Amino acid sequence: MVSPARAAAFEILRLVEGGGYASDLLFSRSGGLDSRDAGLASEIVLGSLRFQGQLDFLIEHLSGRAAARLDPEVRIALRMAIYQLRHLSRVPEHAAVSESVELVKRARKRSAAPLVNAVLRKVDREAVAWPDRAVELSHPAWLLERWERQFGCETAEKIARANLATPETYVRIAEPLADARGSVLGGAAAGSATASGAARGGALAPNRDREGADGFEATEVPGCYRVTAGHAEGLRIQDIGSQSIVPLLDLQPGQTFLDLCAAPGNKTAQALESGVRAVACDIHLSRLVNMRGLGCDLVVLDGTRPLPFRGRFERILVDAPCSGTGTLGRNPEIKWRLQPGDFEALHRRQVALLGNALERLAPGGRLVYSTCSLEREENEDVIAAIGAPVERLWRRLPGVDRGDGFFAAVLTSD
Repeated sequence: MVSPARAAAFEILRLVEGGGYASDLLFSRSGGLDSRDAGLASEIVLGSLRFQGQLDFLIEHLSGRAAARLDPEVRIALRMAIYQLRHLSRVPEHAAVSESVELVKRARKRSAAPLVNAVLRKVDREAVAWPDRAVELSHPAWLLERWERQFGCETAEKIARANLATPETYVRIAEPLADARGSVLGGAAAGSATASGAARGGALAPNRDREGADGFEATEVPGCYRVTAGHAEGLRIQDIGSQSIVPLLDLQPGQTFLDLCAAPGNKTAQALESGVRAVACDIHLSRLVNMRGLGCDLVVLDGTRPLPFRGRFERILVDAPCSGTGTLGRNPEIKWRLQPGDFEALHRRQVALLGNALERLAPGGRLVYSTCSLEREENEDVIAAIGAPVERLWRRLPGVDRGDGFFAAVLTSD
């Protein structure tokens, strides 16, 4: 027998190996699991991806075979089991071993079952002398070297270690505050936003006097709360780094606002709290339709081409598609897929997006360009390529600041 959690985790990791994204797959494939199985599946999937560098080293050390040369199903089963054996103290060892062997058999790799069993019987929780920093920090060496050049060795290590930890959960809670948490989950606001992160409207906050009891902690970002206990069901999950971007726009009621790369809509929903008249755009109709009900105009367009608007906007947000290197704790598969040559194409697209957006900025207006990337090519170099007046450059780094890594530039028009 294989538990539903391990069966789901194995299938999701197979799909991630084929190009899927772990968080999307966990959301779409965990609906039929109970909360405990869903939680264990998520822990195994994300943990195996975060520590993949260490796990592959241990596979090679214990088996005498290169991890990359093993069949994908065998490699995935070994990663899953070694992660459980070394990092999950509440998981019975016999379950992690026997079910991983069974997963290999189910995947029609029965001949590899003795190898998997033999390797896993050697795994313990003792400290390991890792061969280098890249393996110890479970990041590609070239990515660590980039961060060391840009931020220094100490900060680069903080970023990498933060990416190995489970991210804290933050929620966006619109004002005014409700009297109690019960009015959130039991009242009209319940279900208006989902824990998947898709924006379907705001939710009311718990009473500030009851923050500790309700499992919420206020942060330095107005409307952003850290979840300290319980679950965030019925509230819009949005990282504190993401919630820090919209305040840079200094939005005022009645202003015209353009969100050029809006989906999934969390920042659009946050902007609408200010009473702006918003137009939200995205290149993907399938993602934009999930924003229906926000109370703003939705437009499908490619922002790298001239924008089809006659008028100009007082405030514009360009939250550009990027490599996502600021979110590796949340999306660990990215670090194993990204290549140094990928940044050039991203840079060209980002420059086009920003240039087109600036043409629609009203005199005296303000534009914020942002990414969840840590890389110069996607951040400072994009701003330099445009040459527009810069009021402020802003950055958050994982391990230094709370939440995901973000970059933002506040640009103004004459």
